[in-house]
Amino acid sequence: MTLHSILALALAVFILGLTPGPGVFATLARALTQGVGPALIFVAGLTLGDLVYLAFAVLGLSYIAAEFSGIFLGIKIAGGVYLVYLGITLWRTKAEAADLGVGVERGRVRGFLSGLMLTLGNPKAAIFYIAFLPSFMDLHAVSLSQFAIAAGVISGVIFTTLSGYALLAARLRPVFKSPRAMLRLKRGAGSVMIGVGGFVISS
Repeated sequence: MTLHSILALALAVFILGLTPGPGVFATLARALTQGVGPALIFVAGLTLGDLVYLAFAVLGLSYIAAEFSGIFLGIKIAGGVYLVYLGITLWRTKAEAADLGVGVERGRVRGFLSGLMLTLGNPKAAIFYIAFLPSFMDLHAVSLSQFAIAAGVISGVIFTTLSGYALLAARLRPVFKSPRAMLRLKRGAGSVMIGVGGFVISS
């Protein structure tokens, strides 16, 4: 991976990390109900889940890229189309406040595992990696060092971004529970997803 591709990957993961989804809302719930500490443990679990999907995506996509280039192209386009669909879905949602008080339980280990399982149970995470990795990594020759760099970039950006949400939620609870603010957040995220999906399809 070149320095340019590393920076581009970091920016793409950062943008995706900002978009609201199960992980973001669950992190907000932790911070609002239990404080920043438990929320960070939960975020660590979420981050590990992304690394698991990264490993699966690199191994699987490397094989597909080498043996079935036509299928690989179809998967990539399908991933981009799905991102556009998610963006349109966010744009069409109503201006309702998010239910941030669900799925919260005590305990560090349980909090970490719940974060891990939340990511592993979210098919959108796998689709994101299927759609994005080909734009930043040569899947015909993924070395251990390249995988380590990608894992470091992804885990660092995701953990930092979601931790920022947790810290912000602790200070701005009324803002996050405002229907108007949620509408703006969803539409902004929808616009980002539509743009990213278009990039994936055309790249």
